[in-house]
Amino acid sequence: MSEAGALDDAYLAVRLLAIDPVGLGGIILRGRGEARDAVLDVLRASMPEGSPERRLPTHIDDERLLGGLDLTATLATGRTVSRAGVLVEADGGLVVVPMAERMADGIASRITAVLDNGAVEGAAAQFALVLLDDGIEADERPPVGLAERLAFHVKLLEGRAYEPTPLGDPTFPTEVAPPSESVLSALVGTAEALGIESARAPIFALRAARASAMLAGRETIIEDDVIIAARLVLGPRATRFPQAAPEEQPAEEPPPPPPETEGAGEEQKEPGPMEDVVLEAVLASLPKDVLAKIASGGGRRTAVNRARGAGERRRSSQRGRPLGARAGTPGGGLRLSLIDTLRAAAPWQKLRGGGVGQVRIRRDDLRIRRFETRAEATTIFAVDASGSSAVARLAEAKGAVELLLTEAYVKRAQVALVAFRGTGAEILLAPTRSLARARRSLGDLPGGGGTPLAAGLTAAHDLAQATKARGRTPFIVVLTDGRANIAADGSMVREVAQNDAEAAARIIGQSGFASAFVDISPRPRSEGAELAALMGARYLPLPRADAAKMHAAVVAAQKG
Repeated sequence: MSEAGALDDAYLAVRLLAIDPVGLGGIILRGRGEARDAVLDVLRASMPEGSPERRLPTHIDDERLLGGLDLTATLATGRTVSRAGVLVEADGGLVVVPMAERMADGIASRITAVLDNGAVEGAAAQFALVLLDDGIEADERPPVGLAERLAFHVKLLEGRAYEPTPLGDPTFPTEVAPPSESVLSALVGTAEALGIESARAPIFALRAARASAMLAGRETIIEDDVIIAARLVLGPRATRFPQAAPEEQPAEEPPPPPPETEGAGEEQKEPGPMEDVVLEAVLASLPKDVLAKIASGGGRRTAVNRARGAGERRRSSQRGRPLGARAGTPGGGLRLSLIDTLRAAAPWQKLRGGGVGQVRIRRDDLRIRRFETRAEATTIFAVDASGSSAVARLAEAKGAVELLLTEAYVKRAQVALVAFRGTGAEILLAPTRSLARARRSLGDLPGGGGTPLAAGLTAAHDLAQATKARGRTPFIVVLTDGRANIAADGSMVREVAQNDAEAAARIIGQSGFASAFVDISPRPRSEGAELAALMGARYLPLPRADAAKMHAAVVAAQKG
């Protein structure tokens, strides 16, 4: 999709959102610059006059978010004074969240509950949520639970904005007729063909089609409305290409009709004409990056329990992202949160005999600060430098590793290099940020000899253990053809060598380290896949890939 097409779709999406803000939930705007500002301006202008708007910091505390004690008024008057939260204040309007990709899971879950219920403790809180996604990397995304509840996911391309086509003073019909069976079938069938499992997606698409009809001043949903809704709502959620229907072979004589059975009416119907048109329109509008993501199998987002490219999240009392306060006594590195302490003490001042301007604090009122930090990531490359790999793929493997090393350097992560050949493994590069040292070690890596795969896996595991002990998050990348012929004791018995390699791979899997297994053999066989399964690693058979493709595959595995 072109730059102009992406911006036009964004303008259209926010106009539809303004027609049905509660039913459509909201929008995710990924990208920065004047294009995003222009889209927000159109959204504000399209909302009913007087609609409130609130900006929500990603680290807002619960009392400001949901409502609670007004600390200033309580301390000034000596009596408990409550105030509404941001979500209640935004009822009937917009809630804009900058840097939504950094939102804490706890805040996201509270907003999700309010979106589902439409109220906070009996007070109405119905609004459209606008998530501003400033993420650069593929894994920097707003929380999945929130994204699931917003109809529109728009990625804005870099470039200058332009004014949208004015609509004049549109008159919306008071009602839109219920959708026809063909409209429902087209939306549901398109969602199924694109691999969308969420039931919310076709419901959002139907609401968007209804809003499109209202925007055009129609009382009936037509095919154009369905195409617009499918393009804006279903397209960004696609996880696969539609399966092509098998070509029918001409038969000399048509087969006799099958006898009617009781369940014959439950068979799946062939897609109707509208469904075909809608599906083709959605596929034609998908941008190249979405098409590439679907083609590589990366369209489906799943939850992972282990860290991949980024370091693990850890609690800290000193620095990092604020998480709010908890009860506790300052000291030993724990810092007092004065505001939260006063907020805890304020409701009890009347019982404690505190006067105006005086606050009596007890030990139970004390609150300490909490922060969240990310552990530094360390990528450990275990490279097969044996004769079998050197002849075939060592040059490509070196190029891929160098690209990965460069990327790790840019992200200020650490890298380490383990090489195995001959009868053992050697740590050529301890964890470091020095790109020059890494390139020099990689360039000096010789090839030839046997494949002591067990020794290489064991060395990578031991280095990962040492890395984790230092507070970092290791990620292991193994580049080999998977054919071990040197056992752990140095003997040249292939069967023993393979058993030792499987045992070493099993230990990595039991340790829970995130990893990727890149099979660089010209003809991948079952050994590599079996070792990857024992490691719990992403298996990447790359028989004909060059360094750039190998690098891209490893990065994708590391992120997801």
